[in-house]
Amino acid sequence: MSVTTQNFSQYEDLCQRIIDEGEWVNNERTGKRCLTLINADLEYNVEANEFPLVTTRKSYFKAAIAELLGYLRGYDNAADFRAIGCNTWNANANENNAWLNNPHRKGEDDMGRVYGVQGRRWQKPDGSTLDQLRKIVDDLSNGVDDRGEILTFYNPGEFDMGCLRPCMHTHHFSLLGGKLYLNSIQRSADIPLGINFNQVQVFTLLALMAQITGHKPGKAYHKIVNAHIYEDQLDLMRDVQLKRTPFPAPKLHINPDIKSLEDVETWVTRDDFSIEGYECHPPIAYPFAV
Repeated sequence: MSVTTQNFSQYEDLCQRIIDEGEWVNNERTGKRCLTLINADLEYNVEANEFPLVTTRKSYFKAAIAELLGYLRGYDNAADFRAIGCNTWNANANENNAWLNNPHRKGEDDMGRVYGVQGRRWQKPDGSTLDQLRKIVDDLSNGVDDRGEILTFYNPGEFDMGCLRPCMHTHHFSLLGGKLYLNSIQRSADIPLGINFNQVQVFTLLALMAQITGHKPGKAYHKIVNAHIYEDQLDLMRDVQLKRTPFPAPKLHINPDIKSLEDVETWVTRDDFSIEGYECHPPIAYPFAV
């Protein structure tokens, strides 16, 4: 049973659920045990602008938005991500031994065919490429929803051509009642650390796509298949973070001059996104599993 009666937000509810219901799994990649739960669902009210930035510890959002911009632009190089304020790809591009020895690697900072490359330049059998995102933006801008407005980064046939297979792998957009909705699927998530990065990206992706296609945003639905807390994170989560009372959600502001995919591809920066009303508890130095 739950050890607390606090009125948690859905993020803290998920953390407590993992503690209450999770099972221990030995993770071969990290060499650590993790408390694991299969199937978790988060929901974000983008229409009401309830930005899901965690408040029970200090959290950061601009690097997450910068990474999202890099995905939408189809970046395949860690230097390009660094240039827009995101350092999350440095290690994967340059410190992953399997990738360093991969014949597909083109040199320093090369990431290969991961994430946004698949979203913007999916390789077709005839040698041409498919721009998934362009098709979705064009359809939505014309009020079209063919029930297949899907942006997927998951291409098993090219896993060996990139430094990392995607965690957040699929985004499915839907029009209903004059509003734009989003269903996003994530295969695996480090809940104390990584998940808030992904929460920010799901919310922002719907808000941004609604703005550039001329629709009101509805809700974003975020499914996490494997949600886990590493053993060396558990005490801090249970005895520190879950003892704190969440603050109200802040609001996200996006520069209204962003009106097209071309804007996103060319001049938009992470500074075109800001938040209002963010109140939080002090940071928590969670161990990171590499």
